[in-house]
Amino acid sequence: MNKIGVIFDLDGVIVDTAKYHFLAWKDLADHLGFEFTEAHNELLKGVSRVRSLEILLDIGKVELSEEKKQEFLISKNEHYLKYITKMGAEEILPGVNELLDALDALGIQYVLGSASKNAPLILKQVNLYERFVGIVDGNSVSKAKPDPEVFLIGAEKLHLKPEQCVVFEDAIAGIEAANAANMISIGIGDEKTLHKANFNFKNLTEIPDNFIKELMDKTKAI
Repeated sequence: MNKIGVIFDLDGVIVDTAKYHFLAWKDLADHLGFEFTEAHNELLKGVSRVRSLEILLDIGKVELSEEKKQEFLISKNEHYLKYITKMGAEEILPGVNELLDALDALGIQYVLGSASKNAPLILKQVNLYERFVGIVDGNSVSKAKPDPEVFLIGAEKLHLKPEQCVVFEDAIAGIEAANAANMISIGIGDEKTLHKANFNFKNLTEIPDNFIKELMDKTKAI
């Protein structure tokens, strides 16, 4: 019997926490005395917290000691946690519950593959934690996207070959990671930005009803 599994990114696919990351990073930039815009925030999508700080410091042309960097990483996360601990199920993005219901109906399991170290907390806040058979987050990996490590671990949790896995991503780094892992990549967002994906949709509500079944047919030879 044909079998596939699904790996979801979190930010921008399941929930939109980018706005909270932006507010927390902006607080830090304000403290350091330079402007941090929403356009700048796009550069941080899909990358680790440590790399995000490095990018932010490059933007502001600020140099810090390793000790100070660690202090600011902690303070940024504390600001971010204040925002996400107020999240509820109403912040689940359109189409998510419907897609998860469709996967459940087809007997297809799914895991989370996110750079966020707060992924379990966020899923619990929006009441989705119990629906995922596994979570691979920033605490589980040593290499950030576009390295495929997060998705390869996800495939292991699904007990599937990488080529049997379908990845939903909204970031360039995530699409590149999925492609490097030899998985089917689905870009959620701007098609021009995510043109390297195998399939593109503006959001999950655009996915046709028969799309998952067609993907299952494509993997029958595996």
